[in-house]
Amino acid sequence: MTITQHQQKAEQLLRAAGILPVVTVHTLDEARKVAAALLAGGLPAIELTLRTPVAMEALAMLKKELPGIVIGAGTVLTIEQMEQSIAAGADFLVTPGTPAGMADALAKAPLPVVPGAATPTELLSLMARGFRVCKLFPASAVGGLAMLKGLAGPLSDLKICPTGGITEDNAAEYLAQPNVVCVGGSWMVPKAWLDAGEWDKVEAASARAAALVSRARTA
Repeated sequence: MTITQHQQKAEQLLRAAGILPVVTVHTLDEARKVAAALLAGGLPAIELTLRTPVAMEALAMLKKELPGIVIGAGTVLTIEQMEQSIAAGADFLVTPGTPAGMADALAKAPLPVVPGAATPTELLSLMARGFRVCKLFPASAVGGLAMLKGLAGPLSDLKICPTGGITEDNAAEYLAQPNVVCVGGSWMVPKAWLDAGEWDKVEAASARAAALVSRARTA
């Protein structure tokens, strides 16, 4: 597949998700339970960050045990992590930022990629390599809704997944922007709930998030 085809797939995956939970797990059992709670609440896709030693093993395990879940490997920082994530069975890759060498490697990856950027210059650099679906991070810190509205005119072909500082209270505003294909957030998986094993709260927050997506699509 070409990068254009992979980018079309990335847009399809993110649009189908609407809201992408950004999940960090510390044990395999935690990974199983949080994924199950998210699925039960109606969120079928997650960004599993590679911020913990168990993350890669958790990714591979979840893809085997829960084939219905779509998993993006998140916080991909190196080409080695990119290769490991592909081998583990990731459905797509997400980066928080994308230096030139990494961008070149990701452009040749055999699966959809959502590269991260924080400025128009960075986004233009990614677009020059064929990317049309990007992550704006950290969204709220770099201008939030005002930034997205400002990008919509000059970068009209770009679809964006803003992540960082998005909450249950403001997610609907982000989803209403024409150039937003999905929003990323961790409000439905706060560390305190995961540490306490409060999976019912994760499921309930996920159900509210799924309802936000449904309302946004019928507005």
